[in-house]
Amino acid sequence: MQLNPYGEYAVLLAASLANDWPGDRAGIEARTREFGMTMGFTPTPTDLGDTRAVIDEWLRVVDAESPEARAELLNAIMASAAAFPRLVDHDDEGWHLHYRDADQSLAHVLRAVICVGTALHLTTRGMHRLGRCAAGLSPGDPCANVVVDVTRGGRQRYCSVRCANRDAVRRHRAKSTRPSG
Repeated sequence: MQLNPYGEYAVLLAASLANDWPGDRAGIEARTREFGMTMGFTPTPTDLGDTRAVIDEWLRVVDAESPEARAELLNAIMASAAAFPRLVDHDDEGWHLHYRDADQSLAHVLRAVICVGTALHLTTRGMHRLGRCAAGLSPGDPCANVVVDVTRGGRQRYCSVRCANRDAVRRHRAKSTRPSG
């Protein structure tokens, strides 16, 4: 039994879309399937732009300056995306909860799922466990990827081993070029 199906996968899905935006609606729906969403959605002409707006709105939560600001932004999104939870049985998954009304657009459903998942992630793992890659904090480093910390110890700071290594080399070089004295 899964008690929190909207936590980790939803926030990881949002980060995946933010870090590697698909070029079309089919790519968005394929990505949702990669992260465990099995329901299809009736296409609409605005799906791509509407879903991009959802991710851009979510990035404001990622970039919030404090836990209080993050909570305020997320609460506003959840209030506007609110729907009654409902029991559903589709795609041979068995009965489970959906946090959405029936027949909603792809973007509307993603907004609800992502904001609830982000809220669950932050409240169960810690308000600090969502942010940008630490490598990108160094001047001149182009990485702006989102990092969702799902590690046991809560210390994930980089989006990839590549960024962690690049930052470690940069720190080492800076240390060895300092005058000793």
